[in-house]
Amino acid sequence: MHADHVEDLSELLRAWRGRLRPEDVGLESFGRRRTAGLRREELAQLAGVSVDYVMRLEQGRSRTPSAQVVQSLARALQLDRSETDLFHRAAGLAPPRAGVVSRHIPPGLQRMLVRMADLPLAVFAADWTMLHSTPLWQALFDAPSVLADPDQNLIVQTFIDDSVAEVATAHGGPASFERALVADLRRTAARLGEDARFAAFITRLRRESERFAAYWDEGRAAAHQSLVKTVHNRVVGDVTLDCDVVTVPDSDVKLVVYSTATGGPDAEKLDFLRVGAVRAASPTDSAR
Repeated sequence: MHADHVEDLSELLRAWRGRLRPEDVGLESFGRRRTAGLRREELAQLAGVSVDYVMRLEQGRSRTPSAQVVQSLARALQLDRSETDLFHRAAGLAPPRAGVVSRHIPPGLQRMLVRMADLPLAVFAADWTMLHSTPLWQALFDAPSVLADPDQNLIVQTFIDDSVAEVATAHGGPASFERALVADLRRTAARLGEDARFAAFITRLRRESERFAAYWDEGRAAAHQSLVKTVHNRVVGDVTLDCDVVTVPDSDVKLVVYSTATGGPDAEKLDFLRVGAVRAASPTDSAR
């Protein structure tokens, strides 16, 4: 890799970090700031990497971040698709190509997530791999953050390890929820049929889950939109909620939001979990 290539990466990171304010990413501003923008510590917290690693990237001492690190930093920096592609190239990586499952969260959605941080919501890729979840989502489902476990996939949890059934029950029976998921995945296959990793994922599911194979062979293709579910929470007990799935325009990612009418017992249980989630939230710092 040429020296000027490395310099571009370090300069880009500093420039992108400098244009964001703490409030843009849902953080409180504290202390005097010598320069505008996020501190390195704040970017590291958001991306789930160590402060030292961010410093080494910005100083050009680390030249080859992995694709996973680039994607994490791109989300934290709220980069659009073109900037994310530029980031990959500056890191010596091929940008994600069209026609494959994208892990990119558009900047507009990222800003929405900051403003909706007190709701139980999560963002999923087209193959139902989780890309982001709020602290209240994590408290409601007793689930780790994406930074702690980046391999969470709702399809796998539903059909391979069967952990979803222990956490939530769909009104109308589990078959209605499972059929909706598979039909949504069928819809994705129509758009991303040339993605080899996605095709291998479907092959694995058909091989390891008879239920998935049976629903897949029904041939239904439709967007998964909404269901009523009862979540079995170990702290507050059962919570009945509306689950709505929104597909982001010009993107394959899905926003899943749980909600309930204000003033009822389910709302009170959510409020109780919300207080605990805020108290439990703390910076995550993991070296890479």
